[in-house]
Amino acid sequence: MSRLLARYGVWLLVLALALGFLLLGSGLDFAYVIPKRLTRLAAIGIAGVCIAYASVIFQTIAGNRILTPAIMGYEAIYLLFQALLILLLGTQSLVLLGRHGNVLLSILLMLGYSWLIHRWLFRNGRNNVYMLLLLGLVLSMVMATFTQFIQLKISPGEFSILQGFNYASFNKAQPAQVIYSGLLVALVCLLVQRTLPLLDVLSLGRDQAISLGVDYLRSVSLQLALIAVLVAVSTSLVGPTAFMGVFVANITYALARTNRHRVTLPMASAIAIALLIIAQYLVEQLFNYNTSVSILINLVCGVYFLTLMVRTRGSA
Repeated sequence: MSRLLARYGVWLLVLALALGFLLLGSGLDFAYVIPKRLTRLAAIGIAGVCIAYASVIFQTIAGNRILTPAIMGYEAIYLLFQALLILLLGTQSLVLLGRHGNVLLSILLMLGYSWLIHRWLFRNGRNNVYMLLLLGLVLSMVMATFTQFIQLKISPGEFSILQGFNYASFNKAQPAQVIYSGLLVALVCLLVQRTLPLLDVLSLGRDQAISLGVDYLRSVSLQLALIAVLVAVSTSLVGPTAFMGVFVANITYALARTNRHRVTLPMASAIAIALLIIAQYLVEQLFNYNTSVSILINLVCGVYFLTLMVRTRGSA
């Protein structure tokens, strides 16, 4: 009974928060205010689903509940790409590519990056996931260093534009981008739904999955490809949200009290959406845009992460 209450109670909370976000302080302006908020709300929903699905599936594959897909370098290569565009083309890059072109190229770049590292590490039947994580971490540090070097070479005006890509913002989401992103994410979620039993088996560990007849190499490659799509869409649509996945996934495990993905994935999506709605509302109404969603998210998730580490150490 308590599990059912938690499962459906989170979605009732999301519904209440969504209605409050749309209507509070809007003056019922259906000509401008509410349509703009609907676009932001749709972007929040898509980003929440992407972050939740990517984080839970990634932790299932890695067998570790304190890791997120950010360790693979997806967000780092996105920021490096934006930095290179500004370095080579200046502010004209925004005009030449357009918002849609930038998003499409970013998604293709992250998918190509994911394919290359999977292809290299998993060739000849090798399936060392820990080596994959280590390589992703090293590449993230290298790309972050190159991005910082580029920041020293560009003008202050170009630097301010580049900084806009470093923070999650739902105000830059456009209706067409939201529609395209929503369709792509819906397709990925349908594919994930077809592999839910496989994910449950993968959560048992590599050796157990292989002993149960699972093609581990092929299964992990498929899930990592889906994670790359989700992270690419989320990052291209709203910007980096590196540490949010740890918070969302662990709160989900605590509330669901099960590892079955047909329960954890929807619940994680609801928690992620609720957290993003609250953060966006505080940015707009309380802080009057003097802070960003990323700062609030990282503050809450950072405190939770430290608390999680202290409690884990104390119980060891």
